[in-house]
Amino acid sequence: METIAMPAINLAVIMPEILLSCIAMVLLLVNVFVPGNNKAYLGYLSIIGLAVTAASVVGGWGPSVSAFNGSVVQDNFATFFKVIFLVSAGLAILIADRYMAQEECNQGELYPLILFSTVGMMLMAAGTDLMVIFLGLELLSICLYVLAGFNRNSLKSNEAGLKYFLLGSFSTGFLLYGMALTYGATGSTKIHAISAYVMGNPGVASNTLFVVGMLLMATGFAFKIAAAPFHMWTPDVYEGAPTPITAFMSAGPKAAGFAAFIRVMIFAFPMLRVEWGNLLWILAVLTMTAGNIIALSQDNVKRMLAYSSIAHAGYALVGFAAVNAEGAAGILFYMLSYAFMNIGAFAVLVLITKKGESNGNVQDLAGFGHKKPLLAMVLSIFLFSLAGMPPTAGFIGKFYLFSAAIKAGYVWLAVIGVLNSAASLYYYLRVMVFMYMKDPSEDFEWAGATPAVAVCLLVAVGATLALGMVPGTVLELAQKAVQF
Repeated sequence: METIAMPAINLAVIMPEILLSCIAMVLLLVNVFVPGNNKAYLGYLSIIGLAVTAASVVGGWGPSVSAFNGSVVQDNFATFFKVIFLVSAGLAILIADRYMAQEECNQGELYPLILFSTVGMMLMAAGTDLMVIFLGLELLSICLYVLAGFNRNSLKSNEAGLKYFLLGSFSTGFLLYGMALTYGATGSTKIHAISAYVMGNPGVASNTLFVVGMLLMATGFAFKIAAAPFHMWTPDVYEGAPTPITAFMSAGPKAAGFAAFIRVMIFAFPMLRVEWGNLLWILAVLTMTAGNIIALSQDNVKRMLAYSSIAHAGYALVGFAAVNAEGAAGILFYMLSYAFMNIGAFAVLVLITKKGESNGNVQDLAGFGHKKPLLAMVLSIFLFSLAGMPPTAGFIGKFYLFSAAIKAGYVWLAVIGVLNSAASLYYYLRVMVFMYMKDPSEDFEWAGATPAVAVCLLVAVGATLALGMVPGTVLELAQKAVQF
């Protein structure tokens, strides 16, 4: 009689995910059983939970350990990305309370939803089985659908949640169908088994089932990272979602999409790097160019940052198209830098906007530099970093990505990236022109920073400048993380 072998269960590999899930469930119960309308304390408890989880994640740095029959791995690549996810969640939570209280939608469910979505991102980074990656993606997506439409008093927020749900579900179909076709062609959903099949069958590139499956998976991941031409959902969702959620979505989930995309492409299809490298070359050019060109004409600051986010996905794709260790390390460094500078910019927007975000246009920032010089200076630092100006993290990140492309022989791709980065200066500098060189259209007082938002801004500014001036340690860690 044949016996069924049970896979070895090593809970230590997924301990950070277990910890954060338990913390999120405890917060849900606290929200139900502790009376009162002020739920700000849940945000502080969430920060403590994220700090505990971060300690568990950092403790996993070192040799790679797999578990659950090779479905999940604890390696430096996953560890680096998990730190990015936790940083993104923590910064977003710090700015959430003030905004949600102003909009009168500070419900306690907000914080567990952010934590559960972070668990989904962590599973995407650690998954070495297509099904684990898909489950992580679905956990992330379902939470984000709710978070995007969290402000039920706002029609724009309701529209954002509905659009994201419909388009996100549609793109998930592409991804899942691609995984199914890949399984049909290779006989496995485990990345290492797919890689072994590809290396053992040199003619697999002519297998229609396999090629279509790979392309459909690439399409699904391209939607998640908002790469053109799969970016159409981004401006409306980013503009309509509550600003702290927009900040979170622009950094954490984008990094999670890149984590899964890189792991699948580099590990599962190592023999086809030239083929999909050329595909990513085209995708990077389209994404950078579309994001920057459309951002030039945007008056709404959130919408401008949404198109800017698309362009930054294009910059990261430059490193991905290079298909070398420098490019992969550049993506890791850039995603961490982008989390600090982009969430920092949104944190300033939280302090600027009135209830209902009625003053969210560039013109409404006129005179801000004179009324709030410190906040205006902080926003300028973030905008300079997003534009790739030294001595900020954005400059080092772009330099590293473009250098990787040149090393791989994609000189023109690097040139196009530099030109796009130069074009982006216009809409970033436009914001600063209104802040410092225009008189306000109305005389109103902008709010001061609350302690939580001040902490967020302090951390974000410090990290943006530190990663720009002394990036050595983090770059070394990023390089070690991609030594597959």
